[in-house]
Amino acid sequence: MKRIVITGGAGFIGSALVWKLNREGIRDILIVDALGSSDKWKNLVPLNYTDYLHKDIFIRQIRDNAVAFHPDAVVHLGACSSTTERNADYLIDNNFHYTRAVADWAHYKGIRFVYASSAATYGDGSLGFSDDDGVSLTLRPLNMYGYSKSLFDLYALRTGLAERIAGLKFFNVFGPNEYHKGDMISMVLRAFRQANETGSIRLFESDRPEYGHGDQKRDFVYVKDCVDVLWWLLQNPGVNGIFNLGTGEARTWNALAAAVFSALDRPASIEYVPMPQALQGKYQYFTEARMERLRKSGYDAPFRSLEDSVRDYVAGYLQPGELNLGATGD
Repeated sequence: MKRIVITGGAGFIGSALVWKLNREGIRDILIVDALGSSDKWKNLVPLNYTDYLHKDIFIRQIRDNAVAFHPDAVVHLGACSSTTERNADYLIDNNFHYTRAVADWAHYKGIRFVYASSAATYGDGSLGFSDDDGVSLTLRPLNMYGYSKSLFDLYALRTGLAERIAGLKFFNVFGPNEYHKGDMISMVLRAFRQANETGSIRLFESDRPEYGHGDQKRDFVYVKDCVDVLWWLLQNPGVNGIFNLGTGEARTWNALAAAVFSALDRPASIEYVPMPQALQGKYQYFTEARMERLRKSGYDAPFRSLEDSVRDYVAGYLQPGELNLGATGD
């Protein structure tokens, strides 16, 4: 894989993948995104790539069969990732129709296609977190974002396309290059900022008796581990299907807060606050990726622990000034 298109290439995971590809000696990269007035452009400054194209121009070129950049692979990470976005038409157009058009074009051209799905497709988790195709066909997401991502998974499964492409259901990803995400930043970054500004970290109270305050669990996965998996999929174009991407181990928000304070070398101080009404009934109390499918496909690299990942993020990037990947020559 020498020439690669990355949609969402200026975003969080996308720019981290460019960083990874640069480390592997690949620079012939077309970044597709919509920078607007956001700070995403800062993610690109330390990176090497061939060209940048606005996402509207790219999809127009695809529909006109006029793409000038001829890639070996397309990694489609571009999407509206806001779990609180309420414009359903926008989400379906941006997260489903766009993805379908790019995937169909890539398949027709014989181009490797890897795309981002989401753990939000699992809804409340009552059906478990298996990435078995039969389970995916039965899922009921809790929010419109999760539904828009599920729509393409369903399309790929029902048409047989999933047997020719690779999708990843990302769980709770955190790490450098997420600084532009506003309200959608990870809890690690939010906790770091809170600890520095107020001396304490705020977590949601629980309104379920089986969970203590802050004991809600998530599968937190470091962005460096995520791009290692993406790179592996690019190197192994025969590995296809829709896979979970987490660590396989759920950890509590309390454990995350403790890891941040430990990385800061400070005693933990946690404040519990009521859950916003907008999240009530739509909040996942437990997520944990079943990772057997990816492992059986041949991916055998270990995932970093929450504590190691948080320490690397805090000490290597946040404390020095919220640095981007590549800014220090890493």
